[in-house]
Amino acid sequence: MQTQVNYNINPHLQRSNKGGVYRRYFKRILDFTLSLIAIIVLSPLLVSVAITIRLESKGPIFFAQERPGKDKKIFKVYKFRTMVQDAVKYQKVGVEVIGSDSRITSLGKFLRRFKIDELAQLINILKGDMSIVGPRPTLPEYMEQYEDWELKRFNERPGLTGLAQINGNIYLERQEKSTFDVRYVENIRFIIDLKIVIKTVGIVLFGEEKFINKSDIKM
Repeated sequence: MQTQVNYNINPHLQRSNKGGVYRRYFKRILDFTLSLIAIIVLSPLLVSVAITIRLESKGPIFFAQERPGKDKKIFKVYKFRTMVQDAVKYQKVGVEVIGSDSRITSLGKFLRRFKIDELAQLINILKGDMSIVGPRPTLPEYMEQYEDWELKRFNERPGLTGLAQINGNIYLERQEKSTFDVRYVENIRFIIDLKIVIKTVGIVLFGEEKFINKSDIKM
């Protein structure tokens, strides 16, 4: 699927002073508070998922992988395991894992469809490695491919969801994702975060295909 994105983004990404206090202080306070509440409220679901993963297939409950975060600091991102043990050994760099991948377990297909596997990252948010909204954490080997303007994505914590994720996600090329990521980093505001979270909920409930090319979030 082709998505038209202007790669010459620098003229359109003037740093905004709006949301400065939110960016520096309240965003992290909200991240910590909401992730803690979510872990407590969702604990029955999270425990049930962990037990089911353990019973369904051989391997660990969590999948942990190193990712670069804010200021390129490496951290371990967590997900509930949705694939067979050691599946990552056969993963090609730059190739997205899709639902038809034979390495995905039966439970894993359900967890991926409703993004439940990503809820393990509430731990990362609580620890301060991630934010609720921000550029999705990428693989370390991608950093060598980034142009200078793309490296701005590392000025902020990576997120559980982000602007790219509500504008095509797996259908986007790398630079298209970077365009959305940098646009977000340069324009962080509470209202933008709120709109991204609301649209993410819609995508989880109704499917990503229904929201392709229907972004109503202006920067």
